[in-house]
Amino acid sequence: MKIKAVVLTVLILVVYVLHQDFWNWNKAEPLVFGFLPVGLAYHAGYSILAAGLMAVLVKVAWPKHLENVQPRNPESTQDQKEKQG
Repeated sequence: MKIKAVVLTVLILVVYVLHQDFWNWNKAEPLVFGFLPVGLAYHAGYSILAAGLMAVLVKVAWPKHLENVQPRNPESTQDQKEKQG
């Protein structure tokens, strides 16, 4: 297994564990910014973290072969280009 795969797997597991915020389940105080309950503020931060992780996964671990799309019938594509141009 590559080191990149291990690091990404550990990051995913860390984010998964952070999602289980049992320490905030019964807390409404302190209020963040004076109006936002701590659990809601935590999940707002967690959502940003999860979105960042997904961006990293897409950038680093996206399968390149999915981007190499070839036309099914290259001759028909050439014919269409000749008709248009």
